[in-house]
Amino acid sequence: MRTIFGCLFILFAVSAQVQAQDVDSVPVNIKNYDLKLKRSPLPVLNGIIDFRPVDISPVVISSKVNYWKTTTAIGINVNQSSFSNNWTGGGVNSLAVGGLINYKAEYVKENYSYVTELNLQYGKIKNRDQLQKKTNDRIFWDNKAAFQLSKNWYFFGSLTFESQFDNGFSYSTINGVETPTLISKFMSPGYLTQSIGFEYKPSKFFSTRIGTGTARQTFVLDNAALNAAKRERAIASNPTALPESIAQAGMTDNYGVAYNKSFKNDLAFQVVTAFDKDIFHNVNLKTRYALFIPYDDLGQIDHRLDVAITAKVNRFLNVSLTGVGLYDKDTDPKIQGSQTLAMGLMFVFPR
Repeated sequence: MRTIFGCLFILFAVSAQVQAQDVDSVPVNIKNYDLKLKRSPLPVLNGIIDFRPVDISPVVISSKVNYWKTTTAIGINVNQSSFSNNWTGGGVNSLAVGGLINYKAEYVKENYSYVTELNLQYGKIKNRDQLQKKTNDRIFWDNKAAFQLSKNWYFFGSLTFESQFDNGFSYSTINGVETPTLISKFMSPGYLTQSIGFEYKPSKFFSTRIGTGTARQTFVLDNAALNAAKRERAIASNPTALPESIAQAGMTDNYGVAYNKSFKNDLAFQVVTAFDKDIFHNVNLKTRYALFIPYDDLGQIDHRLDVAITAKVNRFLNVSLTGVGLYDKDTDPKIQGSQTLAMGLMFVFPR
């Protein structure tokens, strides 16, 4: 009996499912209907897509690394004053002109570096009823090649040349007349210094060279002219002087070089410290201190300190204050000094 009821239940379930399928899939005759299908907005590509390899030539970019960095500065300073003949405040008409050229080139590649720096300065002043005089005159050319040993230490070799452009005079009044006496000229003196040693450079704006092997050649190529000027000054200051004393006046050393020679060589220990940085906005401080100790005379120590402060007013106008302190027994037993304050135009390339 149970078997009969089970078979009937299964038969009823199957027939119900078939009937549901027939209801869900009722066929509809659309032959007599006008149906329009909406066209797809997407493009239809007919045909066969053919993929082929394409040869693309590589683009070669010509790039050249420039390891050089150069800077050129050209400055012109002019100072002029004039007074009428009845000006009760006193004064004298004057005109002063000065110029300078600073050139620096630096090459850095891996552990090698080379720096060359050229400094040219010249200036003159003319006061009314007076002889024209120099206010500045210098040729300075420094070259240094270095190899980096560690983070802050380098092994270096340097070559430095120093001299002047024009004749230099000392002035004295003899019998009411301003009289010049020749004391220097181009390559009289002139200095050529070679140095090797170690350099300490913890930053870009500060460095110290320790030249354990330094040689300096002092040139006085026109010793005869300097000695003749000494004799002329001796005669002008004392017309009744004996010929022997006049001759003796022209037989003294000039800048450490014997009166009858034109060359002197010194082996020495040298220290050169340089500082160059903008200490304020548009204000630059540049210093260079050089110490020179000859090995054959350790008690004769030469010192030279150069200081320059430059304030930039605008793109072309600046104000500069420079000073030089020098102690060299071969030139004078006392400390020498010079100072210049100037305002002028400065052109720097590249900008």
